[in-house]
Amino acid sequence: MPLRIVFCGTPAFAVPSLRHLKAQSGFEIVGIVTQPDRPRGRGQELAMPAVKAAALELGLDVYQPQKIKTDDAFEYFQRLAPDVVAIIAYGQIISQRLLDIPRLGWINLHASLLPRYRGAAPINWAIINGESHTGLTTMRIDAGLDTGPTLLRHKTEIGRDETAPELTARLAEAGAPLIAETLRRLDRGEVEPLPQRDSVASYAPPLRKQDSRIDWQLPADQIYNRIRGLEPWPGAFTTFRGKTCRIWGHPLSIKDFPQPANAASRLVLKPSVSMPSDSPGAIRLHGSLICIHGAGGGLVLTFAQLEGRKRVTAQEFASGAHLTPSDRFGD
Repeated sequence: MPLRIVFCGTPAFAVPSLRHLKAQSGFEIVGIVTQPDRPRGRGQELAMPAVKAAALELGLDVYQPQKIKTDDAFEYFQRLAPDVVAIIAYGQIISQRLLDIPRLGWINLHASLLPRYRGAAPINWAIINGESHTGLTTMRIDAGLDTGPTLLRHKTEIGRDETAPELTARLAEAGAPLIAETLRRLDRGEVEPLPQRDSVASYAPPLRKQDSRIDWQLPADQIYNRIRGLEPWPGAFTTFRGKTCRIWGHPLSIKDFPQPANAASRLVLKPSVSMPSDSPGAIRLHGSLICIHGAGGGLVLTFAQLEGRKRVTAQEFASGAHLTPSDRFGD
């Protein structure tokens, strides 16, 4: 008989796994549980979660409880009597009485190599912290926060210039066959759950707006990691002339910048008091590059977006701002 699965998930990250499980022989998806539709965008119109949209396309029934700890949700799972629940980025804590219903438990696909980066934003924090590798782990959920015993793993390198959305998309695709293999091997008794070592655990808390502010005292590589890891939200920001400004760029060592022969060849700017070239946040031109000086390196600006305005190229920003030698980010 096919394995009866309730699929529980919300964002686009879970969709490849849903589609993959639906296409496999030996599996029967008997229900989809996802978050309620939420207002989105400037118009605040109701929008369905990505998992719901995919489920409806696949002809699957969708259940959207406001809270999954209610009696109604408990009765829903009891009525469907799944062998297992596959849960991926659902977004709510699961009560013990729900965990006890399926005979194989609730199997989670987590976007890190557990016990590293437990929590809500493992992909973002792995990039922000400059990790060279990350991966995926399947685990059986328990009452803790990503503390349950692990099952299978998939390890991958993080690209030098890879952003959080790019890595998320890549891991989402890699996770689909991993969750399917986990469910098959678990059902056949071919995988032994391994307890996690709490002593080496680390955490990836939800992203906050205050995590986005750039510290220009940091090396350029660390600033670049923050820019990559905070895409698309909340984005890395600084200030410019007292206003918030989101920026995009990549690091380049100061020693690699061509030095201008004289001040005039640097840039025609309004007369002003000059800043030291190594002052953190100072904006300088090096050839055709618009650079921001940090501690122990520089960041080549590619795009900027002042609050209340659209995103523009670095050259458009410099031209529109009429830069002076005293201008700096993080003022």
